[in-house]
Amino acid sequence: MPLFFGQKRIAFFGLIFVLLLSACQQQESGTGKPKKMAVIVSTLNNPWFVVLAETAAAEAKALGYEAKIFDSQNNSSLEADHFENVIVSGFEAILLNPTDSDGSIVNVRKAKAAGVPVFCMDREVNASDAATSQILSDNYSGCVAIGEYFVQTLNRSGKYVEILGLVGDNNTWNRSKGFHSVVDRYPGLKMVAQQSADFDRNKAMDVMESMLQAQPDIDAVFCGNDAMALGAYQALVAAGKDKSVGVFGFDGADDVMTSIGERKIRATGLQSPQTMAKTAAQYGDAYLKGKRDFAQRVPVAVELITQQNISDYQTPAN
Repeated sequence: MPLFFGQKRIAFFGLIFVLLLSACQQQESGTGKPKKMAVIVSTLNNPWFVVLAETAAAEAKALGYEAKIFDSQNNSSLEADHFENVIVSGFEAILLNPTDSDGSIVNVRKAKAAGVPVFCMDREVNASDAATSQILSDNYSGCVAIGEYFVQTLNRSGKYVEILGLVGDNNTWNRSKGFHSVVDRYPGLKMVAQQSADFDRNKAMDVMESMLQAQPDIDAVFCGNDAMALGAYQALVAAGKDKSVGVFGFDGADDVMTSIGERKIRATGLQSPQTMAKTAAQYGDAYLKGKRDFAQRVPVAVELITQQNISDYQTPAN
């Protein structure tokens, strides 16, 4: 009897071993392998993109995936290296904030060829056959609203300058075009300088300083993002012109929202990096569960924030 029961015990544990081995083999192949999503962002040197990246990673984790953030440092070559790493490392989906609307296409197509879907966040690539879906702020319409408020604030007359973002990013031109679609209709408003500062705060401060030397009597500056708006404002403070020159930004970054409440920055366009990031992660999850019919471009609304309505967007102090 003891031998008989011992044989049954051996058989029982043998069966358990076989089942565990089978489960491990399934995990290493097909649908059972570890699930991972990569979050590749243009830069983590901007707090807005930090929110975008961290929200995307957090949502992916909440959906049951491992998630890792890769910083491209606004460098297309580094972005290409990240794609190579992600594909070789077995990530199943990529949540991407591209470095360049044209330059990033080859990376997205490489992932597609490897069977890895790519979901763009905030920035787009100039192709409709590369990314699975692109979740984008409605930059043009958002800057139409800023342009209308700009015209109203300057009473249809005055000199202004524009600080552009990255010249290789569609967001730069969509924002500029939306703004000019309104402002250019008013002959009393004259743009006396336009220069890129790459969406960078320190570069924008330097650009604003140079502009002020050439054009000391401007009335306003329109900046393609909030980081540049803060840099421009710093330069205006140093020149003693922060009260006479209105600064208009775009993004809805926390620092600028605070500055609007303090009546420093005049206005911004409030994007929602959280909405775009969460949507991208959810789309990635849906794709990996079998969904294939995604809209190529999904617009996310932008809200105009001014000194008049900022209180509606701020949490009252306790």
